[in-house]
Amino acid sequence: MDFTNPLVYGVPCFIAFILLELTYSKTHGDDHLYDWKDLAASGFMGVGSAIIAPLIKVVSAIVIFEFTYELFNPVTDGIRTNILGYTSFGYAWYIWLLCQLADDFTYYWFHRANHEVRILWAAHIVHHSSDNFNLGTAVRNGWFTILYKPLFYMWMPAIGFPPEMVVVCLGIEALWQFQLHSVYVPKMGFIEKIFNTHTMHQVHHAQNVEYLDKNHGGFLNIFDKIFGTWKELDDDVDVKYGVIHAPNSHNPVVILTHEFKDIYQDVKKSKKLSHALMYIFGPPGWSPDGSTLTVKQQQRLFKEQKNANPEVAFSRPN
Repeated sequence: MDFTNPLVYGVPCFIAFILLELTYSKTHGDDHLYDWKDLAASGFMGVGSAIIAPLIKVVSAIVIFEFTYELFNPVTDGIRTNILGYTSFGYAWYIWLLCQLADDFTYYWFHRANHEVRILWAAHIVHHSSDNFNLGTAVRNGWFTILYKPLFYMWMPAIGFPPEMVVVCLGIEALWQFQLHSVYVPKMGFIEKIFNTHTMHQVHHAQNVEYLDKNHGGFLNIFDKIFGTWKELDDDVDVKYGVIHAPNSHNPVVILTHEFKDIYQDVKKSKKLSHALMYIFGPPGWSPDGSTLTVKQQQRLFKEQKNANPEVAFSRPN
C-alpha cells in the first residue's frame, strides 16, 4: 500500500501556526516570547532539516527499512512470513495502533539516548539551544540526528510492520511533537494522566536542575512514568529554558557544531583511552576528576542540598 507522509501536509501548518503564535505574542504583551535573531536561526535549522530529511528518509525508508523488512519477512509460498514463523503484519486498524505504540516506545528510548549519550547529545542539543520556548523552537532541529534515527526503528520492520506504516507513524509523532512547544496551553486535567502535554514539554526544555533529562516521551507519558523520567511542571518554579552550556550564537554553523567541538577538545586532553571514550559515549558532563558533573550527579547534589537547607539557592556545579 502507498501512503503519504503526514509531514508533507504538516510543514505548511507549522509555518502558519508559528506566524499565528508570533502575532499573538507581539499583540498581547508577550514580546519576550520570540526573539527575531533566535527565530531566524531556528527557521534556518528547520529549512535545512526540511531539505535534508527527505533525502535521508528515502534512504531510511527504501534502503534500511525495506531491506530489514525483506530480510526478516521473506515471501514463502506467496505469503510474507516473519522468520519467527508468524505471518507478517497487515494493515488492520489495530495493527496501526500497535505500530504507533511501538513508535512511541522507540521514540522514548531514541530521545532519552540523545540526552544521555554525549555524541548523540551533540547532535540533539541544537533543538534545546534556544532560550525561548515557542513553536519556532519546535522546528530548530539538528541535522545530524537524521543520520542515525532510522537505526533505532529498524526493529519495527524486522518484526513485521510494513516500512511505509512505520514512516507514517513517525510522521504522526513529529506532528504531535511540534504542537507541544507552546506556553499558551495550560495543564489539561485528565489528559495529563495519559498524554505528553505542553506543560510536560516545558519541563523537558528547561535547564533547571530538577527538570533536566525529564519527559522524553512522544505523545504518551507512560514510558517516562515506567522508566522513572517523568516530572510534572511545578507552578512555583521559575522555568529557565535552554541548555547549561549554550552556544551563545545565532550562527547556524556554531549552533550545529559547538558541542562536537567541545567533545574534540575533551578527547584531545584525555590521558587515557577509557577517558576519551567516556567523553564521547558517556553522559554529558562526565569528567574523570569530577570537575564537571553529569545530570544525575547534579540532581543528587541538588536533592541533598534541598534536604539539608531548603532556603539556600542551589549553586550549579558545572
